[in-house]
Amino acid sequence: MSRDPETTYRIMSAIKSKDTKPEILLGKAMWALGLRYRKHGKNIPGKPDFVFKEKKIAVFCDGDFWHGNNWKLRGLNSIKEELAGYDDFWEKKISRNIERDAEVNQALISDGWLVLRFWESDINYCVSKCAKTVLEAYKDRL
Repeated sequence: MSRDPETTYRIMSAIKSKDTKPEILLGKAMWALGLRYRKHGKNIPGKPDFVFKEKKIAVFCDGDFWHGNNWKLRGLNSIKEELAGYDDFWEKKISRNIERDAEVNQALISDGWLVLRFWESDINYCVSKCAKTVLEAYKDRL
């Protein structure tokens, strides 16, 4: 059973891209560890969810569906297998998001940034582990 495209559009367009639940969870956990950050880095490729400018660390909270991690959560063999079940629009949308993430990573790394990406499911499962990863990277960064 599938939804009509108008209903799907309305549902998907209501999903927030900023201040999502995983983003709020990770932000609070990092703050509790004493990390002070800027949110949604303007003028930084990819507009990271959290930015530590002085250390050149960019942190992204990637949604499992939007950034291509659903296949792992669903126990499939590959992203290709996941995308085969989507209509053309969503297959292209998710594929382009994956490509864009790689492009953003490369642009930031080329400019001397450390890029940390966390899946929404990992943040929800153990936010303290994700926050500690950021803290360790922060301490290690010159």
